[in-house]
Amino acid sequence: MQSAASQVLCDPVPVYSKQDVFFCPEESHFYSYCLERLVFNRYSDADSIIEFGCGDGSPVINALMRSCFGGTIQGYELNPDAYQVACSRIAHLELDETYSVHNRSFFEADIPNAQCLIANPPYLPAPDNNICMPLLHGGSDGATITNRLLTLDCPNVMLLVSSYSNPVETIEHGLDQGYAIADFMLTPLPFGYYSSEPKVRNSIAKLRQNQQAFYSQNIYFLAGVLFTKQELCTTDLSNELIKVMTAL
Repeated sequence: MQSAASQVLCDPVPVYSKQDVFFCPEESHFYSYCLERLVFNRYSDADSIIEFGCGDGSPVINALMRSCFGGTIQGYELNPDAYQVACSRIAHLELDETYSVHNRSFFEADIPNAQCLIANPPYLPAPDNNICMPLLHGGSDGATITNRLLTLDCPNVMLLVSSYSNPVETIEHGLDQGYAIADFMLTPLPFGYYSSEPKVRNSIAKLRQNQQAFYSQNIYFLAGVLFTKQELCTTDLSNELIKVMTAL
């Protein structure tokens, strides 16, 4: 019997390149496990979850195949190529009643109320979006979209946060917006195809000079962070997360 992950990878989907659709298996697998542990198993009876930037759909699909989540997920994806891939995978696995995606801007859509917002938001720092994949541009410090998602007042927000994209300011911004860090997961990742682009690496180096980026020669940290409104949370792990994210 195939595992959920291998089943998704074997789906008949349109052929695409790294320039068309975000492709980083290590990051996608990590996002999937964060969804499973921090969201789907924790909020298995949630009425609805919304997703900013569903990409090719594989992280959510793989997490759904490993969990007992009983609610619905609505994803929003601006990239038409990624949207087509996600739709193909969802239809192939007959997950239409659980997971639906929309090819439109998340911030311009009429977003329904939801118990949780999930996202692997764009976090590549660069002075502009003239990079290999413009939709991965996260602003000059990589944290612009991440921080914007924390202003939408959703009760729970699970985001991936990079150690080279001004993570301390993001954590402090979440606290200012009334959130606590309820839980987090962490993984080391090597610099890959997108983050190794010279324009991006130069921006990361400048952020490091300003003590806004933390990484070693070989790796950076990526964290799956569950932000929960303080009145709903019994603990706050923000200090612990800051210590870990700035350890490199």
